[in-house]
Amino acid sequence: TILGIERIDEYKELFENKRVGLITNPTGIDSNFKSSIDILLEKTNLVALFSPEHGVRASIQAGMHLPTYIDEETGLTVYSLYGKSKKPTEEMMNAIDVMTIDVQDCGSRYYTFIYTMAYCMMACKEFDKTFVVFDRPNPIGLDKVEGNILDLKYRSFVGYYPILQRHGMTIGELAEMFNKEFEIGCKLKVVKMEGWDRNKYWDETELMWVVPSPNIPTVESTVLYNATCIFEGTNISEGRGTTLPFELVGAPFINPKDLEEKLNSLK
Repeated sequence: TILGIERIDEYKELFENKRVGLITNPTGIDSNFKSSIDILLEKTNLVALFSPEHGVRASIQAGMHLPTYIDEETGLTVYSLYGKSKKPTEEMMNAIDVMTIDVQDCGSRYYTFIYTMAYCMMACKEFDKTFVVFDRPNPIGLDKVEGNILDLKYRSFVGYYPILQRHGMTIGELAEMFNKEFEIGCKLKVVKMEGWDRNKYWDETELMWVVPSPNIPTVESTVLYNATCIFEGTNISEGRGTTLPFELVGAPFINPKDLEEKLNSLK
């Protein structure tokens, strides 16, 4: 599999004489584990980083808000897109000409990275900037779509567009859908992958799994996340803080015998 970020030399004209911003975290790497931050620093005029939930270095727990800060490794300003503002402000957009994203999605409607992308696309439309997606695999394959479609009465940052829970698209394909079907209408360029089998799960590829957020530690957790993250909407734990997030669901007040009988009655 040749990742989008690995094809950057074929798209040099997008970045010539442009100030570049990058939305990323530790999942933004090439097949040799080189950070997309370092790749863009070498090949473009990278001037700013934009942080999704959990931070550019993925050290922040779910739901914690971030201020703007300086990245110690590069000295670049990191603008938080998971704090006071989830959509880039005019000040942030004035710092760049092209906004790029290289982040690993996990294939689920409620993963916030895809809405960070949508809000950045909206800002690019508003301030006439180009948006570039370096595409990556969907870790749970694209041969299945499952779940319900979001009721827009319940629209939020963990479900903004009426798509399925298991949407069956890459992050680049989602960007194209958001731009066309949901009418964002920004100047969008998707740098596609080459040689990726759309039906493969991540563990069937030769790629290394990098933890995209603190509670998606394994490829298995991306599969289960689609099914068990809905328990976040209840007073039952979905296993955050345990060694098996989204693999365990429970609460101290559950009577296991009663639950077993009820589940069995429903087959």
